[in-house]
Order: sequence, then structure tokens, then C-alpha cells
Amino acid sequence: MINVTLTPLHYIYLIFIIVIIIAMIMKKDISLICLLGIFVIGFIGTQSLYEAVMGIFNSLVYATKELMPTILIISVITAMSSILMDSGINNEIVAPFKGVIKNYWIAYWVIGITMMIMSWFFWPSPAVALIGAIFLPIAKKAGLPAIGVAISMNLFGHGIALSSDYIIQAAPKITADAAGIPVSSVISASIPLTITMGIVTTVSAFYFLRKDIKSGVISNEYNIDDENKNDKKMLISSQKLRRLLALFIVILFSIDIFIMFKANLQGGDATALIGGTAVFILSLISIITYKGEALEKITNDLVKGLQFGFKIFGIVIPVAAFFYLGDSAFNEVFGEILNKTSNGIVNDLGLALANIVPLNSTVSASTLTVVGAITGLDGSGFSGISLVGSIAKIFSTALGGGIATFTALGQISGIWVGGGTLVPWAVIPVAAICGVDPFELTKKNLKPVIIGLIVTTIVAILII
Repeated sequence: MINVTLTPLHYIYLIFIIVIIIAMIMKKDISLICLLGIFVIGFIGTQSLYEAVMGIFNSLVYATKELMPTILIISVITAMSSILMDSGINNEIVAPFKGVIKNYWIAYWVIGITMMIMSWFFWPSPAVALIGAIFLPIAKKAGLPAIGVAISMNLFGHGIALSSDYIIQAAPKITADAAGIPVSSVISASIPLTITMGIVTTVSAFYFLRKDIKSGVISNEYNIDDENKNDKKMLISSQKLRRLLALFIVILFSIDIFIMFKANLQGGDATALIGGTAVFILSLISIITYKGEALEKITNDLVKGLQFGFKIFGIVIPVAAFFYLGDSAFNEVFGEILNKTSNGIVNDLGLALANIVPLNSTVSASTLTVVGAITGLDGSGFSGISLVGSIAKIFSTALGGGIATFTALGQISGIWVGGGTLVPWAVIPVAAICGVDPFELTKKNLKPVIIGLIVTTIVAILII
């Protein structure tokens, strides 16, 4: 048993974590609470009002610096997605699937798997815009109702792809940083959990959907007027050129995957490769599409992408700033205030917990799942995963291992709930593109996601 001395800083940090969880349960925004927590911790630690005020800004700078690669990759991919839609190339990317989708069974799985793959590269929101309008009439014609399309896109994109995030690696970086472990550890630990969650959730959702279609609760009749509803003028009129460029883009990203596998690129290196490729594609397609106006158009698309990126992560920065203080960021922001024997606030709390609480893997894993789900109630999915990373570190310290599995479990729970499958205001993009009620979509997702989380938690317990 290792002795650890807890100071007022430790207790204040713990109190603010509890307050944050309560606020999330009440569906309140937690940014102000996190900023207040930074100020209070800074003031108690430094005994200086002006240093505490400075600490608020410096902690935000620290968090922004840590998250900037993630923000930029989302921004450039969104900018690239914009030009692909305007040029009509996105139509050609999904065109081969038109001849494959013959019935609603195939439609559900093809749309879902395609959404998952594209979401790994583009993230779900841009992917929704890229493929939703094209696949919807195809699916309806095959007998899959709009709500079925929405469920498939939601679960595979905002569920499986976003919670695993293997290509862009935004989610695992945030949780890994909070837990103090390499991104690769979180990714490796999440693979069996992601497979479990993905299979259980999508299969059960399809079972319930098929049951509703057979009983007549959901109609799958096709309206021919829907076929041309989402038609849009394409800036590249030549279909041959669009197809050539679509093939070129697919080849480029396939080469990226091969390089990442061959050179073992992960984390920032993998993000840089994808981001650089996206910028190259954006530039090339802009020159071909806009010609003489390419310089101005590229800038406009990049600005739109940056606006989207900072809008998504604006809520994450103050939250991450608070949770980064639980580890190495504290000394960088406020100086060497903690005792020399301290391993960081979170580590110290974990060691203290190990001394007084008889935790076990079942209690810890179940708690991480519940806390992760709670953090998702704000509808972001990302705003609270720093919290689950910190709690995973506490539990793993108490149990003497399992940090990567705990972190991955909390990440999956938080993003499945808040990233866009259970919170009504988070499912709006998919609901809007499919023309369904977001509350109805949430209701259809609820039972499969809960079943998936229960089974995934059991698997995590067995792994730990």
C-alpha cells in the first residue's frame, strides 16, 4: 500500500468533478463550472488572485494547443467535403452502390457500413452531408423507410465510427491525454469493445426495425416523387471527369491507409497524413471546379471548415482545460505547487482511493459506463470524455491495471450517447437529411444502444 498525502487542491478538484457530473445529469452546460474550477484551484494553489486569473487563460491556451491538430483536421476535411458536394464528385463516390441495393435488408447494411467508413475519414457530420441525400431515395426505393436510413446512418456513423475514431483519432487522443496513456493503447483496447458494441447495437436495431415494418408500425412504401427531390446542379458537368476524380480520391485515401499500416503511423502522424491529403484534394478539386476563382473559393471553404471545427470543439476546450489540470498541465499552468511526492492530482486521488475503497472490475467498469453516458447528456459527446479518461486513471490506479480498457469503455459510452444517437438535439443532422422527427429517431435508437452498452460493459469486465 502506497501512502499519499491529499491537500485541499485534491479535494477541491474532486468536488468540482462531482459538481460537473451533477450538472450533466441536469442537462446543464459545464463550461462555466470548469472555468470556475480552474480559477478556484489556481487561487488555492497559488494564493494569488492575479495568478489564478492568469491561470484561466493559460489553461485554455494549453488545452487549445493540445486540441489544435484535431480541430484543424476536422476543419480541412469539412472544407474538402464542401467542394466534393458542390462539384458533384460525392455523387460518383456512392454511385456504385445504386446497383447493389435491391431490398431494405441490403440497404440498411450497405448504407451503414458506407457511412461508417466515410465517417472514419470525414467524421459523421460531413459524411451525412456527403452521402445522406444520395442514399435516401435509393434506400426508399428498395423498401427501407426514411427512419431506417436515419437509424443506420446514426448507429454506424455517430455510433461506431465516431466512438472508435480510428483514422482521425480525435476521441482517443482526448481520452488518452486525460488518462495519461498513449493514443495507441486506447485504440487497441477499444477494438473488442467497439466490435461488441457495434454488432449488438446494429443487429438489435435492425431486428426492431424489421419487426416494425412487418407489423405495419412503420410504412416502407416508396413515393416516386422523392426520387428527384434532392437533385442539385453540379459544378463539374462532365460525368466522366467526376468519376475519374472520385476514383482518384478513393485511391489517395486507400494509399493513406496502406502507408499508415506499413509505417505504423498513429496519433498525430496519422492525422497529419489524412489532413495533408484532404488539403491537397481540396486544392486540386477547387482549381478544376472554380478555375479562375479558385484562390478565393479555397479560402472561403477553409474559413467555413474552421468555423465548423471551432463550433464543434468550442465547448470542449474549457472542459479539457479543467481536466488537463489533473495531470501534467497543472505544473505548466500554475508552477511547481504540488508536493514533490505527488504524481498529479488524479494519480494521487487514485492512490488514496486504492487505500480506502475495495473497488473491483465490475463496479469500476459499470461506473465508467454510467459516467460516460452522463457526460454525453449535453449532446456534444466530446465535452465530457476528458472526464472519463481522468476517472479511468483513478480506477485503474486503485485496481492496479486496466486503464486502457476503462478509458475505451468510457469513451464509447460517452460518444454513443452524446455524439448523436440518443440525445435529440445531437441527432438533428441525420434527422434533417432524412426528413424524420429527431425525437422519434432517438426513441428508435434507445433500446438497441442500452442493450449494446450493457453487453459491452460485461465484455470489458471480462477483459479487465
